Amino acid sequence: MRMTVSGASASGGFDMVDLHDPMLYGQGEPHSVWRHLRRHSPVHRNVTADGRSFWSVTRHQDVMRVLRDYEVFTSARGNLLTTLGTDDVAGGRMVTVTDPPHHARLRAPQVAALTAGVRGTGGTRMREAVRALLRPALDGSPWDLARAATRLPLMALGPVMGLPAADWPALGRLAFAAVAPDDPVYAAEGTRTTLATAHHELFSYFRAALRSRHRSPADDLLTRLLPPAGEDTRAAAELAVYHCYSLLLGAVTTLPHTMSATALAMAENSRVIEAMRQGPQALATGVEEALRWSSPAAHVLRHTTRPVELAGVPLSRGEAVVAWLGSANRDEAVFPDPYRFDPGRTPNRHLAFGYGPHYCLGAALARASLTAVLVELVDAVEAVEVCGPVEHLNSHFIAGINRLPVRLTPRRRAAH
Repeated sequence: MRMTVSGASASGGFDMVDLHDPMLYGQGEPHSVWRHLRRHSPVHRNVTADGRSFWSVTRHQDVMRVLRDYEVFTSARGNLLTTLGTDDVAGGRMVTVTDPPHHARLRAPQVAALTAGVRGTGGTRMREAVRALLRPALDGSPWDLARAATRLPLMALGPVMGLPAADWPALGRLAFAAVAPDDPVYAAEGTRTTLATAHHELFSYFRAALRSRHRSPADDLLTRLLPPAGEDTRAAAELAVYHCYSLLLGAVTTLPHTMSATALAMAENSRVIEAMRQGPQALATGVEEALRWSSPAAHVLRHTTRPVELAGVPLSRGEAVVAWLGSANRDEAVFPDPYRFDPGRTPNRHLAFGYGPHYCLGAALARASLTAVLVELVDAVEAVEVCGPVEHLNSHFIAGINRLPVRLTPRRRAAH
């Protein structure tokens, strides 16, 4: 997704821009549209090309309200625009499409299973993997950073879950297809076919993997997700499949796109990489700014459960409401100079991981992994130079980059 705000993509009028169109995010300038809406129509009715409608919420304070107030803005009918006009079949079975109090009962096994996994993610294993990822590019030859970054989610999650490395490329591609079904890199025969195929193959894979762990337990997240003895084994095992699916999609949503967007910011401003090299605190604030800047999950969907007024706009019961996280993270009322990547930005009240009861389960895992990535990047690289056309992902959900050709200048070490 382009970070520019020239307004060039809205020559026909901002009110006419279709925020549901995945092409806008690959070819246009959604940030221009969001900025206009924040200023002039912060709760704005959109109608898709095929006649479906939803309300766009673009200001930080209003997005927070939608995410916090689950009694009025439910996630149970679906949490992504890909389900607009239908009810998500995973409602009540997957954490992201279940409201409290049942949400807490679904969330608990994932929290327990992830706790042990997070401890090792930012350590030696992850840093060594990132080092190996960067090594081929340190000779100064052109390197597609975005393509290489697609390996990151399974590098982080694969060992934690106990998934064989040989399976990682196929799992990664299926997961990308599930979150970006409109992009030609991942699309099969249309959005619905791509989604259906990706869902079927990922669920089949995790069912088989969990059956294998049931027969042969191991010290990994898959084993920790298995139901304890005495529970309704079939129902609990199917719930574990949903847990695996949502964790994988969360990793695919965050890691590669945050790395790519941050590397692009480093290429555009050489002071960014230098600032993030000034010690642990500088790196920690830099990680948070990378998350705000990239806002890899661009939106979440909710539906109103009763009539409500939002920012002075009356909404009826059953309305689809889209909270644009990418817009909230550029709200001038919260972030001074929001279109500048500031590694030292504090406070940084970004909503990259959401807010309220649905705050991202994998946030700690993502932060640990991203910290490992950026530690190695700023340690090994002096400068990033873009050396070819940048191609952005066609997706209204993932603010991603498909192609980012760069040359990395290795960091020179002082002689001792």
